[in-house]
Amino acid sequence: MWGGKKRLYLATKLILDTAGSSAFLLMGILGICLYGSNEPTLNFETSANQSYPVALEMRFYIGFFIAFAVKLPIIPLHTWLLDTHGEAHYSTCVLLAGILLKMGVYGLVRFNMELLPHAHSIFSPWLIIVGTIQIIYAALTSLGQPYSSVSHMGFIIIGLSSISDAGLNGAFLQIISHGFIGAALFFLAGTSYDRIRLVYLDEMGGMAITIPKIFTTFSILSMASLALPGMSGFIAEFIVFLGILTSQKFLLMTKIFITFVMAIAIILTPIYSLSMLRQMFYGYRLFNAPNSQRFFFHLEDTGAKQSTY
Repeated sequence: MWGGKKRLYLATKLILDTAGSSAFLLMGILGICLYGSNEPTLNFETSANQSYPVALEMRFYIGFFIAFAVKLPIIPLHTWLLDTHGEAHYSTCVLLAGILLKMGVYGLVRFNMELLPHAHSIFSPWLIIVGTIQIIYAALTSLGQPYSSVSHMGFIIIGLSSISDAGLNGAFLQIISHGFIGAALFFLAGTSYDRIRLVYLDEMGGMAITIPKIFTTFSILSMASLALPGMSGFIAEFIVFLGILTSQKFLLMTKIFITFVMAIAIILTPIYSLSMLRQMFYGYRLFNAPNSQRFFFHLEDTGAKQSTY
């Protein structure tokens, strides 16, 4: 009912993605509940004390991981998120950024880490690689597409995979930080659209004069999103850095390389965030009005004369 022109395609894709991933979740839950018990039970306190053969535990881990990787999302299971942010109403985007993505992280912690710790220790080096690739890839593509949430989720993956208290704390703080910041930015994007009726960045410019309060709030939240020192995004990513450097799981050279790659991503994040701010709020906008009526400014020696067409 609501959304852009491709909303029916998007709804179908979203249902197929979530239903498909839920099938893996169901198989993992049934496997844990049925294994090693005389009676089937859904009491996960009992399952948490259960030991599994390594091969079976790894199978359970993969099933849970696929389910939660779609929700997180983790590349290459992330395409539904881009379509949703592009077509859905901004209130839906607020719910996605603030709640749904965090449920994927919660599932990884409660199921994969707590119920299957041995498998998590085996897969953690691979998850570090996935998280590192995700941070760089998403940060580079954020210059042209809405990938910033995917990039921030990469820090969470690395924090969870560091197998250290600091890394886990940093991942949780990043969940809370991104939940508030991402949801607020989508809300401001929606309220900006309600006032100026423009969607594409190429059409925007000079909006700081038109909507000064939104401009101020948008700028503050963008600074928090790009991890400006003193704000929650910076503190979360800094603790993830400490989690990697203090981890006993990886060799020193490996930790230094991962930290270096994460630092590159921190440099790339201000590029796309500040470019967005510049394009939206600074400069001049030649075509400035709803589609039904546009204005064009003729620059002459005597000043700017306005005419409509």
